[in-house]
Amino acid sequence: MKPIDTITAGPSGLADLKRAHRGTWASGSYAAVAERLILEPPYRLIERIGLEPGLELLDIATGTGNAAIPAAIDGARVTGLDLTPELLDQARERAAVVGVDVEWVEGDAEDLAFEDESFDRVVSTFGVQFAPRHEVVAREMVRVTRPGGIIGLVNWTPQGLIGQVLKAVGKRMPKPPGYASPPPLWGDEEHVRGLLGSEAEVEFQRKAVWFDDFVSAEDWVSFMEAAYGPMLKAREKLAPEGRWQELRDELVEIVASLDIGEAGRFHIEAEYLIAVARVPER
Repeated sequence: MKPIDTITAGPSGLADLKRAHRGTWASGSYAAVAERLILEPPYRLIERIGLEPGLELLDIATGTGNAAIPAAIDGARVTGLDLTPELLDQARERAAVVGVDVEWVEGDAEDLAFEDESFDRVVSTFGVQFAPRHEVVAREMVRVTRPGGIIGLVNWTPQGLIGQVLKAVGKRMPKPPGYASPPPLWGDEEHVRGLLGSEAEVEFQRKAVWFDDFVSAEDWVSFMEAAYGPMLKAREKLAPEGRWQELRDELVEIVASLDIGEAGRFHIEAEYLIAVARVPER
């Protein structure tokens, strides 16, 4: 891996942006968010990509190993890569508990430290969408995938709950550099097809994760503002300026508007997009 502090190629400020990203995901408790919000989607993705024992799989932006560990349990030879070493430490602990071997690598989705055509499967669940340069990430994923291999992605949609939350947060935070694309675009079919379509035939499926173990929109936001990195960092930035409560009120309103529970039972869903692309034979 090329350490962030030594990055010289790319746009001005890229290293600083990635240090900020690393700090965001090291904050809060992504493991708690993953356990409570996003356990099911990685399993759905693993089912879709057709794993067989011995296939080599790369999980990009693996976080705490939510896709890497199930893939290893299914017999794949797995490498889990993430920008944030604190998350990799937690992934190692989780893998040890279930007794699987995964190679954990600190690295950058935009600069994968692997040879061309190294993997049979390349996946990411709610991860690559947060890398700033979508086109660069897409090229890197295709580059390291073997001909006939499969790229499988799970990302939040712009219209869904998390997409709306990220939009509300983003409009109050410092404007990102021009080369950085909004994360929820990875949840848009046309955007993903534009990134991967010339190199691979892409199939899509929209699904949702649902939450009914929260008692209200207020309860959901309280959990997320303490555990979810982007919201925690927004609070750290905006609270001293007296602007956090305005955003928090908007987030509660967004979540409440999506409550579809009956008979007073709180129930919300967060839509995500599954994209499965087969890299053509060369």
